Amino acid sequence: MRIYVHRTGGFSGVDRRAEIDTSGRDDAADWRTLADKAVATARTEPPVGVPDGFSYQITVDGRTVYCSDPRLTQEQRTLITKVLKEGS
Repeated sequence: MRIYVHRTGGFSGVDRRAEIDTSGRDDAADWRTLADKAVATARTEPPVGVPDGFSYQITVDGRTVYCSDPRLTQEQRTLITKVLKEGS
């Protein structure tokens, strides 16, 4: 499974992107569960954000959804953090 995260906005307006491929990883099932929960409640259109807040585009195996601060679910926040930390 491929997961891509694109973060925009924030105080400085710096974009950050990362992608991870979970194929062959021992924790691939955990990633799948987290990703499924994260995209289940996300929007298919970019939401209106808040000043200096981050907006996110999450793509899981070709399905793209959008979310933004401060209305992230815990699963979205966890997935975004993990992909930005572990991805390239």
